[in-house]
Amino acid sequence: MYLLENPVLQRELLVNLRTSRSFVLLLVYQVILAAVVYFAWPQDGLALDLTGRPDSTSNLVDLFFLGQYILAALMAPSFAAGAIAGEKERATYEMLLASPIRPEAVVMGKLVAALTHLAILIFATLPIVMLCLPLGGVSIYEVLAAYLVLIASVICFGMISVACGSFFSRTSAALVVSYIIILPIAIIVVLYWYSLRQFGETRIEIALTVVPGFSAVLTIYLFFVCCGRMLYPPDFGSEGKEVIDLEEESEKAVGLVIQRDQFPDRLFAPPKRETLMEDGTNPVYDKEMRSEIFGQGTLMLRLAIQISMVLAIPLMAVCLYIFRPLAPWYIAYVVLFNILIGPVFSAGSVTSERERQTLDLLLTTIITPWQLLWGKLISGLRVSSVLSSFLLWPVFLATIMVQDYWSNIPGIACYVIIFMLSCLTTAIVALFCSTIFSKTSTSLIATYFIILTLYLSPLAFSFFGNTYFPDSAGTDLVNKVTITSPFAAAFNVPLYVESDASDDSSTWNSESRWSGEDSVLGYRLEDLFHFAGYCTFTISLNLLLFIGMLRMFNSRWRVSSQTS
Repeated sequence: MYLLENPVLQRELLVNLRTSRSFVLLLVYQVILAAVVYFAWPQDGLALDLTGRPDSTSNLVDLFFLGQYILAALMAPSFAAGAIAGEKERATYEMLLASPIRPEAVVMGKLVAALTHLAILIFATLPIVMLCLPLGGVSIYEVLAAYLVLIASVICFGMISVACGSFFSRTSAALVVSYIIILPIAIIVVLYWYSLRQFGETRIEIALTVVPGFSAVLTIYLFFVCCGRMLYPPDFGSEGKEVIDLEEESEKAVGLVIQRDQFPDRLFAPPKRETLMEDGTNPVYDKEMRSEIFGQGTLMLRLAIQISMVLAIPLMAVCLYIFRPLAPWYIAYVVLFNILIGPVFSAGSVTSERERQTLDLLLTTIITPWQLLWGKLISGLRVSSVLSSFLLWPVFLATIMVQDYWSNIPGIACYVIIFMLSCLTTAIVALFCSTIFSKTSTSLIATYFIILTLYLSPLAFSFFGNTYFPDSAGTDLVNKVTITSPFAAAFNVPLYVESDASDDSSTWNSESRWSGEDSVLGYRLEDLFHFAGYCTFTISLNLLLFIGMLRMFNSRWRVSSQTS
C-alpha cells in the first residue's frame, strides 16, 4: 500500500516522468556536469596535470560533488513544495483526504514521486565521476560517502518541502519557506565538506554517521507531522484554504506578530480600507496592498522574518563587528534573502488574474497598462524591500558604532545601492515572468531560474575559469560578465580602514583608496568599474523588461484565459 500498490505514487510518477520537461532536464543536467569534468580534464598538457598532482583530482571530485549538491538543494523544493500545496490549489485536497488511502501512504507517495526524478538525475551522474578514479588521489569510499551525503540530504530537503506544502495553501509560500530552511542547511554541509578536504577519514566518518543520522531524524519527524495534519486537517472544509482570523492569530501566535495598524508594520501591510478611495488613487495598487497579501494569514511572513533574523545575528556579529573585512558577506546574505522572499510577492501579480479569469475584464476597464503595471510592481516591491530592509539596518548601526566604517561612507552607499537595485530587479523579473506564464508556480520557478542564472552562473564560471584556465582570454571575459551579479559587485566595492601599525587583525586593502587625478571620492576609477558596470547593466535590464511588459499589455498579450 505504501510503495508497490500506492495509487498516489503511481499517479504522480505517470504525470511527472512522462513529461517532456523531465527528459530535457535530464539532458541539460548531464551535459553541464559532464562539461565540468571534460574541461577540467588534462588535454594535451594545456590543462592541469592531474596525474602528477593527485590533490587536483580530489579538488575536481569535490567541485563536481559540491556543484551537484547545490543544484540538488535548489531543485528539491521545486519538485516537492507543490506536492500537497498543489492539491489545495487545484481544489482536490478534500477529495484526497476523503479517500480510503491512509495518510502515511499519501505522504510517502508524494515524497517518493517528487524525489524520483531528482534521484534519476543523481544516479545518472555516477558514471561521470567514476571516470576520475583512475587518475588517483580519490578513493571509491570517498565517492560513495559523498553520494550518501547527497542522497540523505535530498531526502531530507524533499521532506522539508512536502511539510511546508502541508502548512500552506499556496505553492509559492511553501517554496519560499522551503528555501529559507534548506539553504542554511546546505551551506553548512558544503562548508563541512570543503573544510575537511585534507582530512579524508574524518570526512568519511562524519558522512557515514552524522549527516545521515540528522537527515533521518528530521525526515521521520516531519513525516509524522505531515501525517498528523492529514489525519486531523485544520484546513478541511474550506477547499484546502484555512480560514484565518488575523486578530485571533495575533493573540495566539508565538514570536513576531504583524500588526497592520501600527508602525512599522503598516509600511508594507496597511490596514484594510474602511472608507472610499480618494480621487486619483490607483485601484490596482490599493487592492493589491490591502486585500491580497494576507488573505491566508501571516505564517509565511513570520517564519521568513524570524528564521532570517536568527541567521543574521551571528553573521552580523562576525562580518560587521569582529572580522570587518568580511562585511561584503553580510551584504551578500541580505541580497540572498531578497532573492528568496522577493519573487513570491510579484510572481503571481498577473498569473493570479489569469487563474481567476479576471485579466480580460481588468484590461477592458479605464485603468491604463501603465497604472496596472506600476500598481502591481510597487505593491510587491514595497513588501519585499521592507522585509529585506530589516536585515539592512545592522549595516547602518555598524557604520555609526564602528570607527573603521567612517572613512568608508561611499562604500556603504555602494552597498545600499546594490541592495536597492537587486530588490528592483527581483520584483521586475518576477512581474515579467508573471506576464509571460499562465500559472503562478511556473512563474515563480522561472523567476528563481532567471535570477540565479544572472547572479550565480557568472560567479561559477569565473571560479571554474580562474581555477583551471587562469591564463585564458576566455577567463578574462567571464570575469567581466560578473557585472550581472550583485554578489560580485559587493565584493568588488573598495574598502579602506585606518589601522595601527601594531594591529595585524585588519586585512582590508588600504591601497585601494588614494588621492589622485583618477579618483572619485578617494576611490580609484578602476576599482569602481565593476560597481558602475553592475549599476548600468541592472538599470538597462529593468528598463527593457518594463518597456517590454508595457508593449505586451498594450497589444493585449494573452489577454483571454482561453488563450492562456
